[in-house]
Amino acid sequence: MTTKFDELLGRFHAYLTCVDNALVREAVARIGWDMPARPLAAHPLACLRHLERAAELAPPDAKPLVQWVAGQRGNLHWGQTYSESDFGSAFVDNYGWLEVFGTRGHFANDEVAAGLLILGPDIVYPDHHHIAEEIYIPLTGGTEWRMGEGGFRMREAGEIVHHVSNVNHAMRTGQEPLLALYIWRGGPLAQKSEITGTMAQGRG
Repeated sequence: MTTKFDELLGRFHAYLTCVDNALVREAVARIGWDMPARPLAAHPLACLRHLERAAELAPPDAKPLVQWVAGQRGNLHWGQTYSESDFGSAFVDNYGWLEVFGTRGHFANDEVAAGLLILGPDIVYPDHHHIAEEIYIPLTGGTEWRMGEGGFRMREAGEIVHHVSNVNHAMRTGQEPLLALYIWRGGPLAQKSEITGTMAQGRG
């Protein structure tokens, strides 16, 4: 049965197949792409206002995916793992994710979850970790990423950011929003991360 979200899965898959990276190729090859659709009601969030800018910033190979998501944002089911009690209202108003497939996504998959993360400008996502291995591909540049005991490092759009199981990691955006593609596997796919850092990890 076809659904109006088949194009989302198709564009998501098409982008991943043109990423020239061995880790991503292996992850994509292990995913069974014939997934059943899951009926989800639209659930927009405040952070979706950043999608137009993200579509402008996305590299050419990611634009078909990002432009489709920006155009259909009000019809998709967006989620948040955290609330104001975790990080405050400024974070929550500038944060959200779209699970394309997984245990909660538009397509059902019990083995791997993947989707898109949004962070608005000047937002700190403090140190956190989770059991699942995580592969990130930022689709916009200008965000600093930190892993383990290392310092923050600027990542460009299209770079691969790999977090092994339970490694601490953090992000902080600058003047531009972050839109990043993620793949979670090898652990609980809906687990709330354990927070080990603070909002004071922002720029000094």
